[in-house]
Amino acid sequence: MRMAMIMAVGVAALAGCADISAEGDRIARDTAKGVVNGVVASRFPGVNAAPLTDCIIDNAELSEVYTIAQAAVVGPTPATTNLIVNIAQRPATVGCATDNALSAFLLGG
Repeated sequence: MRMAMIMAVGVAALAGCADISAEGDRIARDTAKGVVNGVVASRFPGVNAAPLTDCIIDNAELSEVYTIAQAAVVGPTPATTNLIVNIAQRPATVGCATDNALSAFLLGG
């Protein structure tokens, strides 16, 4: 009985860590989106950066998201810009951007 209680407390503690980690990941993604939006807007003036930004963030590794998010504090560097451009050139990102552009066109957006 005591062992079951200890295991239940351990599982609950780990679930709490997962919630904290998930919230940290969400904050990092939101922060990174601001950086990506700025880079996309500066490299492609006049383009709606939001759909491309979402595709870039969705196709970035979590470690890449954290690297990009750091630029919100220290400012984007050439390495940050290169990372964003590299993620944007990945086939999955290009496909996502194409799908978003086609959807916007078909829906009149």
